[in-house]
Amino acid sequence: MKIIKNIVPVVKIIGTLKPQKKIFKKIHQAIEKNDPELERKYILESTSTWGDDIMTLLGSEIHVYGKENLPEEGPVVFMGNHQGYADIFTYCAVLDKFQFGFVAKEELGNLPFFGKQIHEIRSVFIDRDSARGSMNAIVEGIKLIEQGYSLAIYPEGTRSKGGEPKPFMKGAIKLATKPGVPIVPISLEGTYKMLEQDGYFHGADVYIKIHEPVPTAGISRKEEKELMPRIESIVMSGVEELKAIAAEIESK
Repeated sequence: MKIIKNIVPVVKIIGTLKPQKKIFKKIHQAIEKNDPELERKYILESTSTWGDDIMTLLGSEIHVYGKENLPEEGPVVFMGNHQGYADIFTYCAVLDKFQFGFVAKEELGNLPFFGKQIHEIRSVFIDRDSARGSMNAIVEGIKLIEQGYSLAIYPEGTRSKGGEPKPFMKGAIKLATKPGVPIVPISLEGTYKMLEQDGYFHGADVYIKIHEPVPTAGISRKEEKELMPRIESIVMSGVEELKAIAAEIESK
């Protein structure tokens, strides 16, 4: 990572967290009132403004396809490919219908400044070095979904950084099938160009496709077993489609 070139963009990103403090206060007040609906409202306010602020400050343009496929309300589980850290900013900027948090690696929650933001929006953190820890995180996520909170997970488990995508981990499917909520597949292309490609944060053209929700309520064991390969196929086909769109746009 190029430290010098990251100073200005990181300072800009940290600056986006200042307005979030007021929203965090509202979130805490909603929790104290035991009003989860109000809490979800303020979490949505937090994620959507934060995502928009970061992408605008860095000079990124988001090309969105299939936004009409977003359900009107949750809970749902968003599942998509994972190219880079900017996936988070992109989700926050685009998925603005209802609240969601992330199922993320433990290290993300420990990051200075940014970790607090991820904590505040009802995210779940996974210890990737512990099978038990991973299982506990899925159980924790299921409980949140049963309470009406939506979550986003990257079943690859690690960033592809623009390289060959990793296979989707099958255990992540339980996050949706256990509570019986829809899965909304998400395809991303170009987010790795905002950091991982050059080693410092900067703007880029980012492409996202939101696919039709896939219901999971009442599915059989056989259908559940076949579900993750189906979701992976939808997501990766979407990535290839976005790559073709990006190539056409960027060649003009």
